[in-house]
Amino acid sequence: MTKQIIAAMAMLVVAQAASAGGSVTLKKPVTFNEDADIAKSVLTECKLEEQLPDAIVSSAKDNGLTVDISSEATTAGPGRILELEIYEAVADGNAFMGHHKSMAIKGKLYEGGEVIGNFKDRRISMGGAFGQFKGNCSVLERITKEIGNDVGTWLKEPTKNAKLGDLE
Repeated sequence: MTKQIIAAMAMLVVAQAASAGGSVTLKKPVTFNEDADIAKSVLTECKLEEQLPDAIVSSAKDNGLTVDISSEATTAGPGRILELEIYEAVADGNAFMGHHKSMAIKGKLYEGGEVIGNFKDRRISMGGAFGQFKGNCSVLERITKEIGNDVGTWLKEPTKNAKLGDLE
């Protein structure tokens, strides 16, 4: 009987640890670095700060994780909190010269107020198929989805000083 109780308690502890590791709260909207030189048109038209959390939520779900969105998440609180910052968003080029679009973010994952993982991620695109027919925001949205996939995968096994996307 004692062995059964110990086994049941061990399974409960494992289940609790697995569920705690599978849930993250992400603050939305994501902030832009105040020193970043990002074109005003990108800031006002593309809504990257809104799209990025949605892309991460979708990817995390595909990876078996739960990411909750909160505008009031605090890194000092309990649980896992993901803090993100967009520090670069480039929208150069056009249909005639070719596109050069990129976005870079950095993030820190906190648990109980302590950093347990951090990363930098950058994705670059020349517009893809039929890129000459795409606008800045549509190419940057595609990049945002790729970064969301990178972060959603990283959240499964967060590490410190990780380089994701085109930085690998």
